[in-house]
Amino acid sequence: MDIKKNIPNFLTLLNLLSGCIAIVMVADLKFDMAFYFVALGIFFDFFDGYFARKFNVSGPLGVQLDSLADMVTSGVVPGFVMFCMLSFGEFSTNYFLPYLGFVITLGACYRLANFNIDTRQSDSFIGLPTPANTLFIMSLPLISNSFVSTYINNEWVLLAITALSAYVMNAEIPLFSLKIKNFSFQKYKLQIGFLLASLIMIVTLQFLAVPLIILTYVLLSILNTILAKK
Repeated sequence: MDIKKNIPNFLTLLNLLSGCIAIVMVADLKFDMAFYFVALGIFFDFFDGYFARKFNVSGPLGVQLDSLADMVTSGVVPGFVMFCMLSFGEFSTNYFLPYLGFVITLGACYRLANFNIDTRQSDSFIGLPTPANTLFIMSLPLISNSFVSTYINNEWVLLAITALSAYVMNAEIPLFSLKIKNFSFQKYKLQIGFLLASLIMIVTLQFLAVPLIILTYVLLSILNTILAKK
């Protein structure tokens, strides 16, 4: 057996395992642990592609495994989190409405399938990647006790976030690449500035930084696209 050939697939399966554990954590309402396992899964997801390219072992099996694992970690888990959040409040007496949280799962599924056949997304993204969307959703219950709790705990706001989440993942919105192939500030000043700002937000705001970073990424990408057309 060629060990190098199977390292990427092994990392992909670790991503899937992390997602499965995250589901159990959400079921136990341990949202902080669920966040950490999802973050771990996304870490494995990043490096499975890295090692596949490094060892030149990319193939159709790896592509399919990657999407299936992401469907759990970045599809089922955030949908389940939103279902739980909608079940706590005003909709707790309504049997059906909390299930609308799984619209996030449906949006993620469509994006993952479309991503595999969209040749435009080799170096950058069109629409918000599922891992970024997942971190955004996973952070919501962790900031529900902050100064934004009035909004985060509002069921109609959560439903709006659910719909917007599914839309942004599949919208024709070009997002700038975060890959820095060589350290050239002039060429990558947008990426470097964004990463530095993100680091400062994480240090100062902790979990609250997560949704702010994702929102900033999308807004900067839209602004960058508008300016590039002028």
